[in-house]
Amino acid sequence: MDFPLEILKKAEKIKLLLLDVDGILTDGKIILTSQGEEIKHFNVLDGMGIKLLQKIGVEVAILSSRFSLVTQNRAKELGIELLFQVQGKVGKLPFYEKILKEKNLKDEEVAYMGDDWVDLPILKRVGLAIGVPNAWPPVNEYVDYVTNRPGGLGAVREVCDLILKAKGKWEELLRSYLF
Repeated sequence: MDFPLEILKKAEKIKLLLLDVDGILTDGKIILTSQGEEIKHFNVLDGMGIKLLQKIGVEVAILSSRFSLVTQNRAKELGIELLFQVQGKVGKLPFYEKILKEKNLKDEEVAYMGDDWVDLPILKRVGLAIGVPNAWPPVNEYVDYVTNRPGGLGAVREVCDLILKAKGKWEELLRSYLF
């Protein structure tokens, strides 16, 4: 996949990919069983992309507006240590600022994927703001790039590939799988 030059330039600076969950890592659907258990669908392509970014030293973090044990388990499975599941009316921005401080990062070193109004304060600050085709209006008016793939269906992998290509690592990693 080819990406616009101005987006590749922004992606080259990225040290942290910050992800919303519902609508980004998933298709936004939350299934509740009659026993009250939550079920979410995660895409293995996204998981592979996350692992590839981690291989080259780009950290991945999750920032969600709701607590979910399923999300916690998926983060653990992918080796994502930075997991913030915000509850209440605090919003996501204080947690974003905490991440910047803890990791000694600047806004331009962070890419964020979001799909709803609660994501706008961060999308307006980061170095690379990313939306998905299934984002709620007017979110995509405030992003640098809208993925071709919808959230939950490979959108995160598309962004991982974007960052890998911008950093000149995509082909090298691909070759390592070709033996």
